[in-house]
Amino acid sequence: MILPQIRSTFERKHGRMLADLIGRDDPELLRAAHDRLDEEGLDALLDDPRALNALLTEGDVPLPPSVVFYVMVRQGLLEKGIDDRATADYVATLLFAFGEGNRAYRISQDAGEEYHYLVDLLQGMGQAEGREAFLLRSHLGNYSLWLTGLFPDYLESRERRRGAPGIRYYEELGSSGFRLASETREARRLGMEEVLREVGVGFREVRSALNRISDRHIWKGGANAVGRLLRQVQEGGPFSRS
Repeated sequence: MILPQIRSTFERKHGRMLADLIGRDDPELLRAAHDRLDEEGLDALLDDPRALNALLTEGDVPLPPSVVFYVMVRQGLLEKGIDDRATADYVATLLFAFGEGNRAYRISQDAGEEYHYLVDLLQGMGQAEGREAFLLRSHLGNYSLWLTGLFPDYLESRERRRGAPGIRYYEELGSSGFRLASETREARRLGMEEVLREVGVGFREVRSALNRISDRHIWKGGANAVGRLLRQVQEGGPFSRS
């Protein structure tokens, strides 16, 4: 299962490394970054746009990839007005985990069966109980967010060429999956009910934030520019009508 766990791995040394990175070419900025770390804590640096810029442009970043994922997601969500750090932690952990092997198709790390279609997850949910029901519901949300967040152009292309379900279909099922998972006894046992509910209710906004991250940093230069423009219009972006 996916649990928000990247933040729990942060150490004081990561803050010092990040401060050094932010002020690498500016002694005054370096002192200010370390002072801010001492006075306000690591979160102040993680939320600083200069941190993301340094992490993505410097050639020899000493920090682990998980920190980069968290900062990228956290600042992307902040741009959409989502200021909950637990949500950023969950979404960053999701992206980090799903980037490994076939994890995106399995409801847990040790699960043998793979699900490549949402309809198969829905069928499984109809028969499952207990922990398996929780895993299937949360994976319906996770997988939908993964696809719509990082591969929207692929989904839109399939919709145009094959008549496959569009992004709204994935949004509705993904949001439902998170909200249903939040209502289970397993979610309460894990202390996950609130974050799953928040991601479910704000699914579209979270998805939109991931679209920006994907366009800017993951598929930079290779995505469909027209598709990006249309999404900005639909979602009230800078090109939308007043």
